[in-house]
Amino acid sequence: MPRQGVATPWPSALGQNAAMLRHLELSRAALCLLLAGAAGVPARAQFHALETLEKSGARVTAAAVDLTDNRLVAQLHGDSRLTPASLTKLTTAAAALDAWSADKMFETRLMSAAPLKDGALGGDLILQGAGDPSLDDHSLWALAAQLRGSGVDLVRGRLVVSPAPFGAVACETKDRCDALRRSDRAYDAPLASVGVDFGTWCVAIRPTLPGTPAWVRGCGVTQLPVPVDGVIKTVSERARQTLWVERVTTVSGDSLRVGGDIPVGGAQQIYRSMSDPARGVGMLLGETLRELGIRIAGPIVVDPSPLPPSARALAQTEGLLLREQLGRMLRFSNNYIADVLTLDLAASAAGQPPTQLSSAGSILSTFVGGLHRIGALSGPAAPPLYSGSGLTSENQLSANDLVTLLAHEYHDTRRFPAFYGGLVVPRDAPFAFLHAGSDAWLDRVALKTGTMESPGSVCGIAGYLRKRDGGWIAFAAIVNGGPTLLHVPLEQALQAERADLDELLSRY
Repeated sequence: MPRQGVATPWPSALGQNAAMLRHLELSRAALCLLLAGAAGVPARAQFHALETLEKSGARVTAAAVDLTDNRLVAQLHGDSRLTPASLTKLTTAAAALDAWSADKMFETRLMSAAPLKDGALGGDLILQGAGDPSLDDHSLWALAAQLRGSGVDLVRGRLVVSPAPFGAVACETKDRCDALRRSDRAYDAPLASVGVDFGTWCVAIRPTLPGTPAWVRGCGVTQLPVPVDGVIKTVSERARQTLWVERVTTVSGDSLRVGGDIPVGGAQQIYRSMSDPARGVGMLLGETLRELGIRIAGPIVVDPSPLPPSARALAQTEGLLLREQLGRMLRFSNNYIADVLTLDLAASAAGQPPTQLSSAGSILSTFVGGLHRIGALSGPAAPPLYSGSGLTSENQLSANDLVTLLAHEYHDTRRFPAFYGGLVVPRDAPFAFLHAGSDAWLDRVALKTGTMESPGSVCGIAGYLRKRDGGWIAFAAIVNGGPTLLHVPLEQALQAERADLDELLSRY
């Protein structure tokens, strides 16, 4: 079973094989040239700072390819496969764009086979998922408003959540398994094909007057559909904020515990993972319907059974464009988007719902392995990948894996804009740790980062360097802790990677 890595505070269906290989043909010649250039390059060249770091006990893989002529310009153990952490998301983005249009949208619908008479729906109302990672409370209001607009004010049956294209997925990583009982964070939500706000309860906390309780509400609903225990006290504007929120789960379901202080003027939105996102979205939809004047007579249930043949759509909403979802996944290293898309890809490719993320990850291995078969790179054809997020520390990628993928995307003019658009330019990055460095680093680089601290440290960067003559270089560098140096300080690893990239920037 894949192990869960611990992310640092730093950000760190495919079609059938024939269709996939047809897409890969676009870069056959380019990748063959890449390898032809690689054959005569020594194992170590140019990455001097990383080589020094390696001598202190770190494990390193690094490579850079000039995309003008597909010449390998620098390499250090380029075929060595290490834990890539969130650099895995580059493979998820590329595989998703290979499978679907960048403008694809996932449609979530309200369905029913029951008759509608005098405002009453005479049976079940079904929320049918579509594997949309971007479903949010605005989507629920859009569905509810459409239903109310059609004249429905009573549902005599149940509110059924029908997860598709996959149902319950077993937890395989420590943080997601632990989060089934309690959580005081957002990123560890269990995976679901239908879940709101990345599988979280969104809690809006608004201060009132000093000495009085703050308001604790839902972000999209007036009344949260789960119990809230405790009080957050409003304090003066100059006082220190000490508020806390945690979700706990018992046989009765989820509840939220709150406490601490919030200063006047310091309204907050806090996200805490649900223990069961599919049921949670049903509860939030039920409350949304109630607040719009639609009563549900029956219970809220999650049922993966096929829809009745006579079911018709009563309301529908489309999620964000795939390109926008990939942008958020890459820029903010969103693990939920990455792993849900991986499950969506596996369900589409296999024609049946996956039950484990680790098995679904093979779709990414197959994609990267297909690139290597065309390029005839040395080493095993398919890297082991068990998640699309990179949270599993058993994921393995080499620098050559990554620069090959980056070269493939660059030469695919149809997909490259959406892929490149998800990377961050250091000067404009949302994370301050990327803001240090030379002007060339700050302005001529677009990259994805990947970091992890357990069971061993990981710091990786991969992306594109813009040459002064307008050309492009694809690069990748990963630093892992080694047997004699399990934890390489992240600042030290990033400094070495940036120093070697600066050397390339000075040459090109």
